[in-house]
Amino acid sequence: MDKLEGKGRPNKKEILFLSLSYGRFYDLYDEIMEESFWDKSEWNRFSKITQAFSIYNELLFYEPIKWSLEKIKETRPPMESVIADKLFRFIRNVLAHFSFYTKWNEVWVNKDLVNWKKDGQFIHKFLSEYSGKEDIKYRFWEDKIKEMTYLSIRFPKGYIGNSKIYLKDMLSEKDGVKFSIILMRQIINIQVESTKGK
Repeated sequence: MDKLEGKGRPNKKEILFLSLSYGRFYDLYDEIMEESFWDKSEWNRFSKITQAFSIYNELLFYEPIKWSLEKIKETRPPMESVIADKLFRFIRNVLAHFSFYTKWNEVWVNKDLVNWKKDGQFIHKFLSEYSGKEDIKYRFWEDKIKEMTYLSIRFPKGYIGNSKIYLKDMLSEKDGVKFSIILMRQIINIQVESTKGK
């Protein structure tokens, strides 16, 4: 039996969590995808972007969404599940654990900062595994502005000592965040669609 079908309806606690999470995420999605969002202050944008990554990360703990990511590994290009899972978790963890930044373009980490408290945690593992990997090229269509946007996800060239790794060099703020939130929405929508009619 398909895991998504076997789960059935969420329980009372899950419904509460999912209702609040999905509601806020969809509000953030609508706001971030508006062109006027990008005219707001850098701090305003950064706060909303950080919240979107945080909510998505929490939703990944819901088992049926984990199963959705597993299905993507089987049906989509290999790196898409890495982006939807590990890359977005990496970004969320950087934003959460180093919360002294106030805008996307100033966020950086290096090996010393990542391991300041304890060696070998998730951020370190991600950078160790994916530094030096090939860029991944993507495109997405924005229906509201009738425009195709092309972007590259760039992994760091290296991960050594004091070399700074900037988020902006991996994923640009405007196009990179729009792409991210579109993919996040596609992932979490799989669960919404799988429970319709049950």
